Amino acid sequence: MNASEQPSEDYLIVRVGPERYALPSAAIREVARWRAPTPVPGVPPLLPGIISQRGVVLPAVDLRQLLGLSVAEPDRSSRFIIVHQELADIALLVDAALDICHLASEELARPPAGLDQQRARLLRAVAQHEGQPLLVIDLATLFAVLQEGA
Repeated sequence: MNASEQPSEDYLIVRVGPERYALPSAAIREVARWRAPTPVPGVPPLLPGIISQRGVVLPAVDLRQLLGLSVAEPDRSSRFIIVHQELADIALLVDAALDICHLASEELARPPAGLDQQRARLLRAVAQHEGQPLLVIDLATLFAVLQEGA
């Protein structure tokens, strides 16, 4: 097989709680420092509010809460990852943006059975990177879950 038959993709590695997740870099618009979002009344806790980024108002989504992890106060390493999917942009709150990596399709495996349901539904694959597990997020599913109201 030649390289064109083995698709590969670049990913942004982020830390959320104790785990490392990968977001497709093609969907990343920007990595921005954390700042307190403007609260919006009546929205679920996983949406702490909205932010304005370069004149565009974006919903902020706490990825910890969406993945069912415990809530933590943002700190100096917290970042908003501005993500674009189809016609929408959101700001994902993560604990840290770590690195960019390149993964070939043969490095991606199905998420293991028995994984927490809330987390498993948002995963497209798992991989090993630098000897540690890397959970690849399915952005289409993430956006669909947010539209359903999580």
